Amino acid sequence: MKMQLKRLDFTRLIGKIQSIVPTKPSIPILANILIEADNGQIIISATDLTVSMRVFGEANVTEPGAMTLPARRLFQLVRELTTPDIEIEMTSPEVAIVHSGSSQFRIQGMHKSAFPTFPDLSEGYQLLFKSETLKDMLIRTAFAAAKDDSRQVLNGVLMQRASSLATFVGTDGKRLARNQIEVETDSQDSGSYILPLKAVDEVVKMLDEKDEDVKLILMPEKFAIEVSGCILIAKLLTGQYPEVSRVIPKKSENTVTLHRDELIALLRQVALFTSEGSNSVRFTFSDGALHLTAASGEIGEGKVSMPVNYNGPKLEIAFNPHYFLDILRHSKDETVQFNVSDSYNPGLITDSSKAEFVIMPMRLETTT
Repeated sequence: MKMQLKRLDFTRLIGKIQSIVPTKPSIPILANILIEADNGQIIISATDLTVSMRVFGEANVTEPGAMTLPARRLFQLVRELTTPDIEIEMTSPEVAIVHSGSSQFRIQGMHKSAFPTFPDLSEGYQLLFKSETLKDMLIRTAFAAAKDDSRQVLNGVLMQRASSLATFVGTDGKRLARNQIEVETDSQDSGSYILPLKAVDEVVKMLDEKDEDVKLILMPEKFAIEVSGCILIAKLLTGQYPEVSRVIPKKSENTVTLHRDELIALLRQVALFTSEGSNSVRFTFSDGALHLTAASGEIGEGKVSMPVNYNGPKLEIAFNPHYFLDILRHSKDETVQFNVSDSYNPGLITDSSKAEFVIMPMRLETTT
């Protein structure tokens, strides 16, 4: 293998896949990236055996070939080089020379045969999204997923497809986010898939907020994302995801319109008076106003209020302010609709999109 390429282009390519390379690999080859060069193209691959990524770029390939090189060391090297162009030459199946101007660097790699193979994607179901749309859907869902729950399925985003309707769900048992969208698909079948949170985070990073096509490929044990110049493949989580439709409350008569930015500001203020032992904020609806109260013996007490369109009987309910703030930040529009039936059942927050956010109440602290 021998090729010449732009240093900044090469730096960008290997930078994209650094987060895939494990810091403590289970086998040595996983600390390396696979570099393949042929027909004016360079393909760089990385995997941790759960999530894999492949990126594509251009190169002047004078001798085709493939080998693996240590990912982080190579990335650190090319970032420090100053010449606009570099040359990479494989002198043996496990050794490469990087030429930069009058400088050269010999790097010890590993034989390509030890690198895991990428799966065939031709048999999966395909759904077509716009990049900005899919990124928005994932961001507004993944925040509610668990980060390190003993129930493995909660450490992921549920993706359901029913004909052309795609539904994304994230929950940690204390809050829930559900988003739905109509998509183009090559199948009218239905199915459920649990996307691991690490893979979802990588997908969000690789998607640009621009109007380009993204292909989501669903297979029995894996899923893949194809976007210009990049493919990500990840293993699906296994297990039974909770039946979320039973958790989402039906709309009641107690629907309140809340000014989102004002409520965010007030919640941030009153949340300063919560503590680890007393981490709830009391929401009191009465006489056209929402009163927010938080108190902690070692900190003090905070009380704020805002006008709302509520004219029903006095209603008190407590929520974790940080969970409520998370939902408000991931909502859209100037106002949101807050639906609550009583002090003991979940609250439902919606905006003008098809998104639904559910938050579980906390025990009401006794007031003095």
